[in-house]
Amino acid sequence: MEFEFTGRHIRITPTIERLVRKEMGKLDRILDSAPMRAHIILSSEKHRKCAEIVVYWRDSVFTGIAENNDLNHSITTAASKVEKQVLRLKEKFGSKKRRRTSTRAVTPAADGSSEAAPSTPRIIQARRYRVKPMTPEEAASIVAESSDQFIVFRDAETNKIGVLYKRTDGNFGFIEP
Repeated sequence: MEFEFTGRHIRITPTIERLVRKEMGKLDRILDSAPMRAHIILSSEKHRKCAEIVVYWRDSVFTGIAENNDLNHSITTAASKVEKQVLRLKEKFGSKKRRRTSTRAVTPAADGSSEAAPSTPRIIQARRYRVKPMTPEEAASIVAESSDQFIVFRDAETNKIGVLYKRTDGNFGFIEP
């Protein structure tokens, strides 16, 4: 990890550098030692000591700011804020489904001993319409003119319900109970 220190109204001592390197060493283990750059800005105003840590890693920027009377405590708090952000990002990467599904999970077992029962098809009611009395020839002309594949009608002569449908060979099929 590459460090850059900036001190505003404060002198950066070797003990402060050691503390920062120790606190930021945790990030090296979390981010698998990828090239990373950290900019540490320490400032002092009256009795307040402020620590701002900005870490640049790949396309991400992590920032932690903390103020306290003690400089060591503010550095530790800012470093823990950055660490939380890094852990949140790593958790986000880990929770994504990036793995391929195994072929065993996708294809059903050949012996038919699958754990989950196949789902049964549902019946979805599309529409309701009135069954009109007509002859099979009238029903054939209606099906031929419309985009429907079948028609349910009441036979005008026998008063029975029938279904007339288009066949794949271009003819019509007639179902009568």
